[in-house]
Amino acid sequence: MESLSKIINRIKLYIEVTHIGDIARRYFVKNGMDGSMTVLGIILGSWVAKVEDPYVIVMAGFGACLAMGISGLFGAYITEKAERKRIIKDLEESMLSDLDGSLQQNASEFVPTLTALVDGLSPSLTATISLIPFLISMVGLLSIWDSYVISTILTFATLFALGLYLGHVARERMWIYGLQMIAAGAVITLIVYTLGGF
Repeated sequence: MESLSKIINRIKLYIEVTHIGDIARRYFVKNGMDGSMTVLGIILGSWVAKVEDPYVIVMAGFGACLAMGISGLFGAYITEKAERKRIIKDLEESMLSDLDGSLQQNASEFVPTLTALVDGLSPSLTATISLIPFLISMVGLLSIWDSYVISTILTFATLFALGLYLGHVARERMWIYGLQMIAAGAVITLIVYTLGGF
């Protein structure tokens, strides 16, 4: 049985060989934003509709993000597996060699699992952050109306944090990316409240 440090070192090597770090980062941010925006829509829609049962909001939020997560998990795995198989076949053709058991093939077989986990778990993670106030409300420690306010603030904070991370990746002004993410959330807020006013 391999030690944990050897497994971690092997995973790092696979990530380096396949250059999957960039793809996994994009999956994480894109789907993390999807999770936050989806739950924001559910929260704002429930607020406008004056839903007073936190259980309804929690189940709707987790249900939507579970669907996104499972879709991301399977979609990313199948897509990345096909891409990696094509890359290995192209390499074998150009090298006139069989790559069975090679580092490149082992890494390519590992990568779909990593991208699937990142793609599938990121919307659930960001959704859970937004739903924490409603989970607290379910046990009677927070009023439903306070939960709406706190949850909306947490969601915008999560979007801002994702933007800061993108700004860091781009090596540009992080706060500009953070504000762009907040602007996306503000658009959803405006649309939901406009529709709710009719």
